[in-house]
Amino acid sequence: MRKVKVQSFASSPALKIAGTALALGTALTACSSSTKAASSATVASSPSTTAAATATTTPAAKVPLVVYAAEGYDSAEVKAFQAATGIPTKLEDHSTGTLLAKIQAEGSNPQWGVFWSDGDGAYAALDKAGMLLKGFEPNTGTLNALGQKEVPADKSYIPTGLTVAGALVYNSQVVTTPPASWSDLTTAAWKGKVGMNNPAVSGPTYSFVAGMLNQLGGVTQGEQYFSALAANGLHVYATNKVTLTALLQGQISAAIVQNSAGIGFEYKYPQIKVAYPSQVTALPGVMGIDDKVSAAEQAEAKQFADFVYSPAGQQVMLTGDPHGDSLFFPIINGTSQHKLVPPLSSIPIQFIDPYKWGPLEGTVNQWFTAHVVNG
Repeated sequence: MRKVKVQSFASSPALKIAGTALALGTALTACSSSTKAASSATVASSPSTTAAATATTTPAAKVPLVVYAAEGYDSAEVKAFQAATGIPTKLEDHSTGTLLAKIQAEGSNPQWGVFWSDGDGAYAALDKAGMLLKGFEPNTGTLNALGQKEVPADKSYIPTGLTVAGALVYNSQVVTTPPASWSDLTTAAWKGKVGMNNPAVSGPTYSFVAGMLNQLGGVTQGEQYFSALAANGLHVYATNKVTLTALLQGQISAAIVQNSAGIGFEYKYPQIKVAYPSQVTALPGVMGIDDKVSAAEQAEAKQFADFVYSPAGQQVMLTGDPHGDSLFFPIINGTSQHKLVPPLSSIPIQFIDPYKWGPLEGTVNQWFTAHVVNG
């Protein structure tokens, strides 16, 4: 996840939704059908040259496909998809928290066709609210065992890759021995030296928080841990870039961020290293299709998912954000991870239940804001 920005391939007003937490488990309700207005994309159209472009029958009249996304490679992917299919495509690129707040604010008038970000908890909550198309899987690529593990029983959302929530990124010129466990960060040795993102803004950070609650035995135990971190001088920033900049400038000695962001920083700054205290939480990249948009746009959304799973789409994912989100663990057979990404077998990883922790995101983030950010 990156800094908040808007990028669109069709003219549209700038987004003015605050990056607040979304209480999906209680606030969202199923949306009624709506007609979306969007202008044509500005990227030139061309006939499809890939199998992905013909995997789903193209509607006779092409309508704009609106993609809400918080992936570093989303702009490159949308451009490649539009070039391959000629489908006019509009991208709204923001932080996950901002996009979820926008989805909530739209209420019964949803404006998105595809939502694509890191963290499956939000999608589980959207599924429980009846907002996602069920029963669809792309057919242009086959999932490996890791990918199959991330597919929900009702096929309401589509996994696209995997990173890790809550890697510990540190300055090796300051820290010679990184902590082996998360509890070490509450000791005097780390007082005032640790920073992390705000989970109300950074969706991947909520997965880290939920993972800590999960491994510590529940919400109460997790709240006690984060209260101890706060009492020990925890710094809370908005997103990966801000947190890692604070690390680079010496404001903190260690940062808790998504591992792909840490690996990218390590590539650019050799003194920066990435460690994985036991345990860290799996963070799937996930795509959902709006259940309430027109049949024409749903067909285009399926084509977009097919394109992402195709060899051409996978190549864009691997190259579109080379020092960030492209540093993921692939889940499509035939796709090889970047050489900078460590073997997944070397990481003490846990998988948490998105249908348990996703609906709790709003209440957990509210507690975190009140007791950690503003406490």
